[in-house]
Amino acid sequence: MTGSVIHCGWMFPQLTSFVPGRLCTSYAAIARPNCHSFGRRKSYLLTTNCFSDVAAVTIASDHNYGNKQVISITPRVYDYLLTNVREPSVTSSWFFRILRELREETATMHGSQMQVSPDQAQLLAMLVQILGAKRCIEVGVYTGYSSLAVALVLPDSGILVACERDKNSLEVAKRYYDRAGVPHKVDVRHGLAVDTLNSMIENGEGCSYDFAFVDAEKRMYHDYFELLLKLVRAGGVIVIDNVLWHGKVADPLVNDKKTESIRSFNRALLDDERVSISMVPVGDGMTICRKR
Repeated sequence: MTGSVIHCGWMFPQLTSFVPGRLCTSYAAIARPNCHSFGRRKSYLLTTNCFSDVAAVTIASDHNYGNKQVISITPRVYDYLLTNVREPSVTSSWFFRILRELREETATMHGSQMQVSPDQAQLLAMLVQILGAKRCIEVGVYTGYSSLAVALVLPDSGILVACERDKNSLEVAKRYYDRAGVPHKVDVRHGLAVDTLNSMIENGEGCSYDFAFVDAEKRMYHDYFELLLKLVRAGGVIVIDNVLWHGKVADPLVNDKKTESIRSFNRALLDDERVSISMVPVGDGMTICRKR
């Protein structure tokens, strides 16, 4: 499946990447310069269907989409994709190795499915570079693979506020920040992300961040989004993971609380005229750029 991220009125080149058994999405929203006053511009949504691993190519069932051919990601196709992923770094193969070692160590841990895939980390790092971001936020760090990928491409004066409630996984992340030589770029915040984000707003940090990535408690997406909308500047980007939730949101027979919460969030964002959005099947996330 392919998708494009809409950022500040620019259309980025099409991006393709998938995880077997997972469907990944990102939203993009564009914000006004005045953080407290928003225009009435339309939001944009790129949607895709959910597909199985069986067929290599599927035709979209709705003829209104022009019988679009969409590739299904089989294990063979995904293996090919991963052989063409360059894990984010600055210049040195040493950084590639550190990212790979962190990914492989995390794969042996409980909850390893929470780690983003290499292709998603590559996309996050590229978005940060395209945006020229210097101040970033991550909600849900786990063992630090995605935050390390972002920290590596930030300028030396850049900062990433890393919010994580699990102390044990955060210790793994900090160990790899040290190994990669980027601890000065990562402001680790142990605790509930909502508390951290609220304190940042109270400290006068509103509209001072360029980029945010959310991969945390799904039932809190509405809260995270509203808080980040106060912290991310006009034209900044917010990436929300898991908005397709492994395809569950498209299955009417699945009605658990997390799935319903994500459906509700997606519907609310579709109608939110403060932002422009793009749902991209990468890492189960959604990229959001605030309107100018």
